[in-house]
Amino acid sequence: MHQLNQHQQGIKLLTAIAINLIITVSQVIGGIISGSISLLSDALHNLSDVLALVLSWVATKLSLKQNTTGKTFGFKRAEMMAAFINAAALIVIAVYLIIEAVKRFLNPQIIESSWVIWLAGLSIVLNGISVWILHHDSKHSLNIKSAYIHLLTDMFTSIAVLLGGVLIKLYEIYWLDGLLTLLIAGYIIFSTWKILMESMRVLMMFTPSEVEIESIKNKICKLPDIANIHHVHAWQLTDHQIHFEAHIDFIKDLKLSEVENNLNKIRTILYRDYHIEHVTLQPEFDHCDHKDLVSQHA
Repeated sequence: MHQLNQHQQGIKLLTAIAINLIITVSQVIGGIISGSISLLSDALHNLSDVLALVLSWVATKLSLKQNTTGKTFGFKRAEMMAAFINAAALIVIAVYLIIEAVKRFLNPQIIESSWVIWLAGLSIVLNGISVWILHHDSKHSLNIKSAYIHLLTDMFTSIAVLLGGVLIKLYEIYWLDGLLTLLIAGYIIFSTWKILMESMRVLMMFTPSEVEIESIKNKICKLPDIANIHHVHAWQLTDHQIHFEAHIDFIKDLKLSEVENNLNKIRTILYRDYHIEHVTLQPEFDHCDHKDLVSQHA
């Protein structure tokens, strides 16, 4: 079922790629003819959408590949890498737009506003279709969500460009073109920062925010046969898979069946209270090693 969903996501991404190629080419031509930097900035944002969607599509295809002895986790992290690269690229683009907007704001130029209005309108319609296509899957995949945010922000920026084009046509306030570009860049940074941080946390193997290590320790150490839990590691392989491993100290030398019974109790706690399915536990008794909850030697 998961692979079927990812196959469907791939088809949706390809559709969105085709739509955004049309938008990008149209806006580049229109931006050059009209002299509007806000339209060109929207075109640049749309080009980043195309690259982001292609990256997301490739990551989705890679994540479907089977695990092998040489790649025991397969390409599960590909989607996380795509999300991080997409978000980082948007931040860089936003900074570039800010620099260009300041230049244009200080030196306004005459703009053919009719091109701006019509092409911004086209972008709103086509981006709206792309957003609708990816809306459902964005709730279940950080990779798709990063592409979805690209498209959603571009739809909003096109709305701003359209309104700016109308005001420029009516009142000839050409400095508004630079101001709109500044607002677009600020919105891009605001909407992208969280995805950048979330994907970085996964790639850096930080403990997931919903997993409280001290809380886990307290619950496990309440079991009558458990003396200590140490060398704990908790990380996310993807935005859905949480992995957990730890060494478990037993109070006395138990039979293997009794050890397994205790380990099953721990797995139940981890799954029931923290939704952790991938668990590796190392049972120990009278073993001399560092007993720190989080080891500095691992």
